[in-house]
Amino acid sequence: MLRGPMAWTTQLVYGLVLSALAAAGSYISFRLTTRSDATQGTINAYSRLDLSGLNPLWISLAAAIGEELLFRAALQPLLGVWITSIVFLLTHTPVYRFRKLNRATLVQALGVFGASVALGFLYQYVGLLAAMMVHTALDVVGLYVVRTVLWSKAAAPAAQRK
Repeated sequence: MLRGPMAWTTQLVYGLVLSALAAAGSYISFRLTTRSDATQGTINAYSRLDLSGLNPLWISLAAAIGEELLFRAALQPLLGVWITSIVFLLTHTPVYRFRKLNRATLVQALGVFGASVALGFLYQYVGLLAAMMVHTALDVVGLYVVRTVLWSKAAAPAAQRK
């Protein structure tokens, strides 16, 4: 399963380096756009999840492993990077509420599609392990940022009551 264009040890190194870069980029992006409609839509979509403790890590691992096995290992060899990325985007439609065609929706759609294309090429040229690691990093950062924003919103009314 972890066989790919590169040995699993090389995939691990690429995965660690690219995960750090992806996590930093994702964090900066979320922080710069916290008040945007697109980011608020993402935060609202994930507000129903229990994001306490290590749950963001476990949720991210489950999503990354499952989605990379399905989209990269199973579908991409049949459909290619671009069509697989369109399918990836369409499966994320309910989560990101892409049904509304406004600027926020288009920004989210381009972000999900772009991430999928990047993960697709990472899988193709490096391997599945690296793609899983980067996917996990992106999701972990996103969920921890969502948690931080939600907790700060919950703390604000409590602080005002004092």
